[in-house]
Amino acid sequence: MDRRNILKAFAGLALCPLCATAGAAAEGAYHWGYEGEGGPAKWGELDPANQICSIGVQQSPVDIRSTVSANLFPLQVQWADTADTIINNGHTIQLNVAEGSTLKLGGATFKLVQFHFHRPSEHQIDGKSFPMEVHFVHRMDSGTLGVVGVVGVLMQEGAANAAFAKIVATMPQSEGPAVKADAAINPNALLPAKLGYYRYEGSLTTPPCSEVVDWMVLTDPITVAAEDVAAFAKLYPMNARPVQKDNRRFVLQSN
Repeated sequence: MDRRNILKAFAGLALCPLCATAGAAAEGAYHWGYEGEGGPAKWGELDPANQICSIGVQQSPVDIRSTVSANLFPLQVQWADTADTIINNGHTIQLNVAEGSTLKLGGATFKLVQFHFHRPSEHQIDGKSFPMEVHFVHRMDSGTLGVVGVVGVLMQEGAANAAFAKIVATMPQSEGPAVKADAAINPNALLPAKLGYYRYEGSLTTPPCSEVVDWMVLTDPITVAAEDVAAFAKLYPMNARPVQKDNRRFVLQSN
């Protein structure tokens, strides 16, 4: 089995730290976080399943600097206008999505599973971080083992975003089970008007850091109110993995 397929074999674990069962499944044997002995520099040592966090060569996030202009497929977003449940999983605020929301990219179809938030942004643009970033996590719909498609949206302070305002107003204040999300939370409202994007091959940004992700980081950020960023920061002042080496990977930019 080649290296890529070995990494894909971890796909069942790959989404676990980002899912509703993260606390029970991921932290039964070890505790990972964003500082101290459980911080990103130690992730590869906390559990044998996490070794890729330390030795991988296609790790995420990255600082997006030099890009290659390319005729990429347009992102065809077909998401429902509501989320199903919301959870504080001990690492972030996450909203889970019911079946039926998809992302089409050329001939590939991905199913939206959930979206969650990082502060500050995990990806950087020319060395610049943003106050926050939201990740929309999709699974490949074709039966291909282990392929994950993540759409990253950078968030800058400015005009309020109604969907994000509703999220911070209703997010659980402590770690616990998922609860029903407010019906007014529309995932589509967390997208900019234009869906130009950067694309590169990378990894999950949480343990086990599996290198099975097709990253699509949108070139245009959205704006959210500074007070809503501050409200999120009361729960998670810092939950972002530092940028990783690009190891000569190409980052493509849609025309």
